Amino acid sequence: MSAHLALLLAKLALAYALGSISGSLVLGRLRRVDIREQGSGNAGATNAFRTQGALFALGVVGVDVGKGAFAAWLGLRYPFECMPVLPEPGDALATGMAAVLGHVWPLFFGFRGGKGAGTLVGCVLLLLPLACPWLLGAWLLMLGLTGYVGLSTMFAGLLLPPVVGWLAPGNDAWLVFAGAGSGLLLVTHRANIARMAQGVEHRFERARFLVPRRFRRGAS
Repeated sequence: MSAHLALLLAKLALAYALGSISGSLVLGRLRRVDIREQGSGNAGATNAFRTQGALFALGVVGVDVGKGAFAAWLGLRYPFECMPVLPEPGDALATGMAAVLGHVWPLFFGFRGGKGAGTLVGCVLLLLPLACPWLLGAWLLMLGLTGYVGLSTMFAGLLLPPVVGWLAPGNDAWLVFAGAGSGLLLVTHRANIARMAQGVEHRFERARFLVPRRFRRGAS
């Protein structure tokens, strides 16, 4: 095994461990609560907001986005004479994705974590910041129309590959990352998809700012 590959594998392991530090679960322990036992049962920012309030949720977002950005930064560091193993910025995208996987299946919390969106955003924010306004705009558009946070996240995730293809044309590393990230968000939101199909998904009616009040219905 080359020194370059060994270093990348060590970074991937560290990034996964970093991703396993779930913001909602760590902050929840300070409050002596486990939000996986409340609300939707998900250890993400939306359930944190719904069950613990805005300030708690803001802290969760900060931790989850921050660890994604830090994991990607870690992949950019090449100490001594080591060079990247994957085509640029492949090493950073790989460590960022490792953190996302750690968030979804955290080593320290029984492999029951969140859905990975915040950590994914942190990675993209560091490596391709111009993509974030487009993704945020798509998220806000869908939220304003439907009030469904999960649907809005999936919609933004589905736009990640075309946005990346536009901003980083011909970069195979980015396309693989974007496709994997988009697919992972669909997988982690499968319960949301099922609840929407059954008509029981929680909807934030106040967030439907693009829909006139008289046309809103089914508030929950």
